[in-house]
Amino acid sequence: MAGRHFAADTPELRATWGGFAWDEVSAPKAEFILAKYPEGRQASACLPFLDLAQRQVGRMTNTQGWLPIPVIEFVATALSMPVVKVMEVASFYTMYNLVPVGKYHVQVCGTTPCMLRGSDDVMKACKAKGMKKGHTTEDGLFTLTEVECMGTCANAPMVQINDDNFEDLTEESMTAILEALERGDTPKVGSQVGRTSSEPEGGPTTLKKMTERNYDYRGQW
Repeated sequence: MAGRHFAADTPELRATWGGFAWDEVSAPKAEFILAKYPEGRQASACLPFLDLAQRQVGRMTNTQGWLPIPVIEFVATALSMPVVKVMEVASFYTMYNLVPVGKYHVQVCGTTPCMLRGSDDVMKACKAKGMKKGHTTEDGLFTLTEVECMGTCANAPMVQINDDNFEDLTEESMTAILEALERGDTPKVGSQVGRTSSEPEGGPTTLKKMTERNYDYRGQW
């Protein structure tokens, strides 16, 4: 995995992020999260607090967001945890970015099912847009990471871009998605060939009424 190291704790980093605090969007969400856990169990909120902090950094930087060390320290203080414990969590889960990323974090699955179904072509489309694995493009728009399985094997090959999955990709459809993002448009998420969930190519062969509505088959059993 690229970028699984913390950004250097420099004076410049401290100057930018040393005063981090919840904004008007994050503050009520933090209160809601913390209220789920009893007194003395605040550490249980570590994962959602880190996600909340990363999303706020994303809003502040117009990127997907990341976790500077001063922001991690803020989370540790808010949860009465040792800083090193929060750093351990942040460095273990790859959903957290430890270094700056672009506006769109393009995570290409290269595990066997996606590789056999054409992930090399997906990666080719990314590279044609100037992306390099582990790096952010000069315009700050895209960061490219190759990742392991993200659980969408039936619709391989796939990528995750920020919070969305794009599936059943080809070089052409991946190029179209990237170009839509460049234009500021919102590309169609999910399968790019019209499949619903993980149904077979060509449509479902059983329980077909379930594709029309939440049909209750129990009376027929």
